[in-house]
Amino acid sequence: MSDEASAEDNEREQLPEKSGGGAATPRPPSRRGGFFSIYKKGQGYWTRMGTALSAAFLALLTGDFVYTQMNAIPYGKDAHGDPLYIPKQISASVAVFILFAIIFFAWRMMNKPSHVDFLIATDSEMKKVNWTTRAELMGSTKVVIFFVLLISLLLFTLDVIFGYFFQLIRVLEFGPFQ
Repeated sequence: MSDEASAEDNEREQLPEKSGGGAATPRPPSRRGGFFSIYKKGQGYWTRMGTALSAAFLALLTGDFVYTQMNAIPYGKDAHGDPLYIPKQISASVAVFILFAIIFFAWRMMNKPSHVDFLIATDSEMKKVNWTTRAELMGSTKVVIFFVLLISLLLFTLDVIFGYFFQLIRVLEFGPFQ
């Protein structure tokens, strides 16, 4: 019975207001909401969050870069011949403007339907990945560390041997440890 009631409510929401006694025709549901609505909300959540955090981090780094570079560029000299720099308030204003512009651009790009569909597909593919267990990861890490140490020891030994060999044939004036 609750399914029938919710279906009736949905039909009522899609009907326009009657004016003048004509028959009401159902209007199609809107595809997009307002300017800041989220396209396909709830799908691809973690991929969207990772993308949003990455975009915010890049925006912060870019804003910081712009701020520090604007404070380091002289634009003239004062009466004593000392260089004049852009005031910190102007540098901060430009950096904040660029920060918000990048965040706004990222928001719009992450809500573009083709990009959202890509992020949703990426999220669904990541759920299919067979992740290794902690024990497998620890075992693989130990193997990698062992072989890195073994190869570095081998290269060190060969380097010392060749160093003494080249000293012996007078290519090098000093040996490896002199």
